[in-house]
Amino acid sequence: MTGSLGVPYISTMNDPIYLDHAATTPVRAEVLAAMEPYFGVRFGNPSSAHRWGREARAALDEARERVARCLGAHPDELCFTSGGTEGDNLAILGGWRVLKTTGRNAVVTSPIEHKAVLASVHKAAAEGAEERMLTVDATGTVTMDSAHALVRDDTALCSVMWVNNEIGTIQPIEALANHCHTVGAIFHTDAVQAFGKVEVDARKIPFDFLSISGHKIGAPKGSGAMFIRRGTPLEPLFFGGSQDRGRRPGTENVAYAVALATAAELIIAEHDAEGARLGKLRDRLQAGIVAAIPDTVVHGRDAKRATHVLNVSIPGTDSESMLMALDLQGVSASGGSACQSGSIEPSHVLRALGVRADIAGAAIRMSVGSLTTDAAIDRVIHVFSALALKARGLSAV
Repeated sequence: MTGSLGVPYISTMNDPIYLDHAATTPVRAEVLAAMEPYFGVRFGNPSSAHRWGREARAALDEARERVARCLGAHPDELCFTSGGTEGDNLAILGGWRVLKTTGRNAVVTSPIEHKAVLASVHKAAAEGAEERMLTVDATGTVTMDSAHALVRDDTALCSVMWVNNEIGTIQPIEALANHCHTVGAIFHTDAVQAFGKVEVDARKIPFDFLSISGHKIGAPKGSGAMFIRRGTPLEPLFFGGSQDRGRRPGTENVAYAVALATAAELIIAEHDAEGARLGKLRDRLQAGIVAAIPDTVVHGRDAKRATHVLNVSIPGTDSESMLMALDLQGVSASGGSACQSGSIEPSHVLRALGVRADIAGAAIRMSVGSLTTDAAIDRVIHVFSALALKARGLSAV
């Protein structure tokens, strides 16, 4: 039996391969166990004064301390959110809306940001902000020359993601944050793909706002947090109660706060060993595909990259057909950001890098993680290469 591109079909009922950890991760068993009581016997509202409320408040406060410790932060600098998108919106719009009253009207970002950042910047522009775009080089790295030119004394806020979600490039966050502070601007970084993959420590790098998402690190979808450095001005997006010091009113999700704290502690504890393991898997996958198809384009290849993301294009193929064929073979990957699924447009990240339309239209992102094994990588190298060669009319290897 053969698959859609004529490659021998391998039964995958019991052995599917998941290579989309940058899109989401399975909730860890330890996380499920930690959060379960707060859906049942520990159901109290942390704003209530009775025993159930006090129990919930104690768990919430402890979770805040635990996540803050993982970020090198003080507990009062930590605000729980529903994930990266809310954190990005709160940082960019909440920061700009305060500082615009001081005459700082410019908002600066890069063209390769997650859409949660770009849409927030566009919203600020619609409200009167001046929108400025940094330059990225061919490797997908923001240039400091453009930062020096565009982040000036009229800038309210600059937002640059720490690790690019499509190609894995690591941005010069410390240099960007330091420059922002020399001109009095706020610096925000979307660390959704960075947390647990690179060292994220508020004591060492002077970012003002930072966003993380739970479902990228083994916690449930809908969990997240935002770091807000002490003294940094912020206008809330929601209005109501005084929860989270008024920065995010509404009854707190205690179960998800506990889940995020548990997942954060686990990923930090495993950072060195798991990072090394994932790096070897990613590099072996890249080397195997390049060896089979020498003209493979590896996006971000010459930049410093996080260890879990590989984005490649095979000339003469297209990502939609390849993804369908891979799925039939039991291999799950993506064409870029998960929020872009279903889009027929080439990646805005690759377009910003100057990648040709046909090459951008062939891009496949494969991201390794907890479910990835050596055996899985061996199989993916074979299946991916065979499908790609077949797709452009060559003999399968």
